[in-house]
Amino acid sequence: MSPDNNIYKVRVLDRTMTILEALSEKSGVTLAELAERLNLHKSTVHRLLMVLESYRLVERNTANGKYRLGLKLFELGSKAVEHIDLRESARPYLERLVFETGEGAHLCILDHGEVLYLEKVESSRTVRIPSSIGRRNPAHCTAVGKVLLAHLPEDQLDDLIKKHGLKAYTQKTIVTPSELKRHLQLVRQRGYAVDDEEIEEGLKCISAPVCDYSGKVIASVSIAGPAFRMADDKIPTLAQIVVATAGRLSSQLGYQEPQIKTETMARVESEEVALSLG
Repeated sequence: MSPDNNIYKVRVLDRTMTILEALSEKSGVTLAELAERLNLHKSTVHRLLMVLESYRLVERNTANGKYRLGLKLFELGSKAVEHIDLRESARPYLERLVFETGEGAHLCILDHGEVLYLEKVESSRTVRIPSSIGRRNPAHCTAVGKVLLAHLPEDQLDDLIKKHGLKAYTQKTIVTPSELKRHLQLVRQRGYAVDDEEIEEGLKCISAPVCDYSGKVIASVSIAGPAFRMADDKIPTLAQIVVATAGRLSSQLGYQEPQIKTETMARVESEEVALSLG
């Protein structure tokens, strides 16, 4: 195969990907719009679209002539998601979290209203928080649990509160539904949750949500350490690290974070840092 032929095939693939990207941004795109975006003649773009149609990667709306992504992409994406092992994917991110913060890191999911620990990486420090894979904890008084509860529909949250209750473990445990809901609203706004000695005195945790390709919160990552090392003035900085780590894991799972959410998180963090500095 000649070098010129290789270059041509790469160019065709590049143009094809540009078409798919353009269709992913709008519900329907005309042939003229695609030709303008690629700076190509309509006949060239039309030939590419015909090939993509033959593989069901794009579809044409016969009513208005606009093109959209085809269901074959959904099939391929679903198969790709099936092969993603959440624990295996999360492990290097947890290891980096431990390296950056010095505290133990965890990956958790919500299972029947309780927090289930799927993966962990322990801190190398002498004083550290013991944990185990497969362990269960209540959701309302743990950072990992509150992150997951914060993204549930309200009717599901009400059902879980009714089923499990809001047991007090320390003087700081949230024990009323109204207070919990106000707290979960704050969790959604700032993008992370803190367990401020709510399940055990002397223990603090910070957690952030992990999203899949559809934007659904499917897990949470956290760090946990003794309260004397996780003082209030350190929480905003540590939270930024946890949120960034959760975001990178979410990106690997196919999630694309909206820009407006990124800007809101930055604003909330700057306000909290200012408050912590007095």
